[in-house]
Amino acid sequence: MNIDFNKSNDGLVPVIIQNYLNNKVLMLGYMNEEAFNKTQEIGKVTFYSRSKNRLWTKGEESGNFLEVKSIAVDCDNDTVLIKAKPFGPTCHTGSTTCFKEETNHGFVYELEQTINDRIDLDNDPDSYTNKLFKRGINKVAQKVGEEAVELVIEAKDNNDNLFINEAADLMYHYLILLKAKGFKLEDVENVLKSRENGPRRAE
Repeated sequence: MNIDFNKSNDGLVPVIIQNYLNNKVLMLGYMNEEAFNKTQEIGKVTFYSRSKNRLWTKGEESGNFLEVKSIAVDCDNDTVLIKAKPFGPTCHTGSTTCFKEETNHGFVYELEQTINDRIDLDNDPDSYTNKLFKRGINKVAQKVGEEAVELVIEAKDNNDNLFINEAADLMYHYLILLKAKGFKLEDVENVLKSRENGPRRAE
C-alpha cells in the first residue's frame, strides 16, 4: 500500500474512519508512517496526536477502540480510509460520531450482525433468535409468513403503532431467514441494484 507521507511538511496524512457495517463517518484523525504501521500491526486504529506529540491508539484510556476491518488509500495516495468496528462511542462527548450525526440510518446492518453473532458466536440456548434458527429453515420461513400476514392485517387498520411494530417484527425475522439461507442484505441490495434501470421490455 503506497501512502505519500512526504506530501506534507509534518509527514502526516488525514485518515477518515467509517463504521464498517453502515458506512457512517465516525471521525477524522492523522497518521504518520509509524502510526500507520502500528495500526496494521495491532489491528486497532492508532493516530499521531498533534496535541500529545506522540502515537495515540484510539480507546487506550476509554476502552472505546476502533478495530480495523479494511484500509484503502485515495487516488492521490495522501488520504486513508479505514473501515472499523467501534467498541463504544467514538467521540469523547459520548456521541456515536465526532460529527454529532445521531441517526438510525444503517442500523439494520448492525442488527444483521447482531443476529449473526447470536447464532454463530454466542450460542445462547435462551436466545429467541438462536432457538428459532436451530428449528430449521421450515420453521423460520413459516414465522416470516406469519409476520407478513400480521403486517398485511395491520395495514388495513388505522393503528400506526401496531403497523410499524409488525413491520419491525417482519424485518427481524426476514434477517433470520436470510441467515438461514446463507445470504446477507448486501446480496439483496445487489439484485435491487441490477434492476435500477428497470427490467427490459420484450420487443
